[in-house]
This record gives sequence, structure tokens and C-alpha cells, in this order.
Amino acid sequence: MRRSPTVAGLFYPADEGTCRRQVLQCLQDAELFEESQPILGGMVPHAGFTYSGPTAGRVFAALSQQALPETIVLFGAVHSWGVSIPSMFGSGSWRTPLGDLLIDEELAQEIGGDLIADRPQAHAGEHSIEVQTPFIAHLFPHARILPIAVPPTDSSPQIGREVARAVRKLGRRAPALGSSDMTHYGPRYGFTPVGIGDKALQWVRRNDARFLDLVVAMCAEELVNEAETHYNACGSGAIAAMVAYAAELGATQGKLLHYTTSHEVLPMGPPTDMVGYGAVVLF
Repeated sequence: MRRSPTVAGLFYPADEGTCRRQVLQCLQDAELFEESQPILGGMVPHAGFTYSGPTAGRVFAALSQQALPETIVLFGAVHSWGVSIPSMFGSGSWRTPLGDLLIDEELAQEIGGDLIADRPQAHAGEHSIEVQTPFIAHLFPHARILPIAVPPTDSSPQIGREVARAVRKLGRRAPALGSSDMTHYGPRYGFTPVGIGDKALQWVRRNDARFLDLVVAMCAEELVNEAETHYNACGSGAIAAMVAYAAELGATQGKLLHYTTSHEVLPMGPPTDMVGYGAVVLF
């Protein structure tokens, strides 16, 4: 089975040349990652490249400075109805403007069980994993991927641990990425606890810091509840799974590489409607 893009031409360019140039632009401001330990997990945003691409680019650039991954596990947020259980895309490939990415079918078969279903249809219209694939196709064209949609439930960390055990059994060099945007603030989102203006921007930054601090501290069990209480992540299940995955494989610390908001990326008058974007690596 081959999954075709659903947001190419909307969230990122659909033609190869323009897409590759925009990926390079998103990578250009990344700093050297100087830690010696391997990156085992990362948090990336999933808005359009114009807004969150440079933030996501920090994580992908850090990964590119290490040993090339054999597989990249992709834990994705769930934005659509009907995906109530963790669902992987367990065979075939995902098409990108920069070439196809093959699924790690052996890993998918090793994972199979009661906790994670092989349900490719769960990924049909979801963008949270798709927007990561051009980065992977550009930097790691020979790596395989395993996309897993993770709804936010108390079992999300267990999903990450189960996948990590399968990776360990197969001996894969396989970092995991969790995809989530952060606070969605403003009249457009029906969420304005402190009104609009500069005070709203500062409130969003503080609200997002609560979640990011937990990611950096690798508190996987607290992330879903934090997001449900403070509305500061749309992919808390994916991030909880990623953090638990990295911890299971030996990660002991995290580092915030970048944080911004859509208002700061592309301001349109005073702060009103905005979304937060964070980039974290665990090693």
C-alpha cells in the first residue's frame, strides 16, 4: 500500500525543486548539536513549513549530525474523529515530493498486538506525520519509517515502551519523533483566557513552557493530563509515547532547541490568534 500526500501544496510545496529548497531553508538556522549521546527521541511541530518548519528543522538537523538512522518511528497527533486506538501504517510506503519512504514492515510485525492496531486508514487525512516526511526524504532517504497515530490516553506512554522493546529486540538504530503543536490561542480557536494583545502572547509562552518543561524532564506519565488541563498540546499522546520510548531505550535528559509562536514568525498586527511550536531532543 502506498500513501499519497494529502497536504502537499498546502502545508509544504508539492513539487520536488521547491520542496527541497524550502526544507533547506528550514534547516539553515540550526545550531551544532554538541552532545555526545545519541538522540533517541524528539518533539517536532506540524504546522505549515512557513510557520513551524524552521522549528522542526532544529530537530532534524540535530539528527543529521549523528549516525544515520535505519528507521525513524513517527508518533503522530490525531486530529480526526474515529481514531480512538493507536494505529500504525504497517506496510508499503509513503510518497513525498522528494521520493518514497518505505515502511519498516519487520518492525511493524514485531510490534503487532492488542495495544497497537495496523490500521492504515487512520492516517488517510492526517497531516501531523506527513509534514515530517519531506525532511526525512531529504536527509535520510534510505531510512525506513513506522508511522503510528497516538490518541491522548493514559496508555500513551505504554505505547512508546512497547515500540521501544521491539526496536531493541531487532537491534534497530531508530530514533522516535513525536508530533505536536502547542497552545492554540485566540478568537479563531475559541480560547482567550486573558483576552488579546501582548499579555496574551506572554500567557501562551508561559502555558507552553509548562508542557515543554515536562518533556525536557521526561515526565511521560504527566503529559496527557497536562494538555487536557491547560490546552497546551494537540498531540500529547504522541509526545507521551515518544518520551516513554526514549526513556525505555536509555535517554536520561532532554534539551529545548527552539520555541516560538505563529505570531512571532509572521506577525499580523497585535497578538490575537496564535499557535505555539516547540523543538526538543531527548538523549
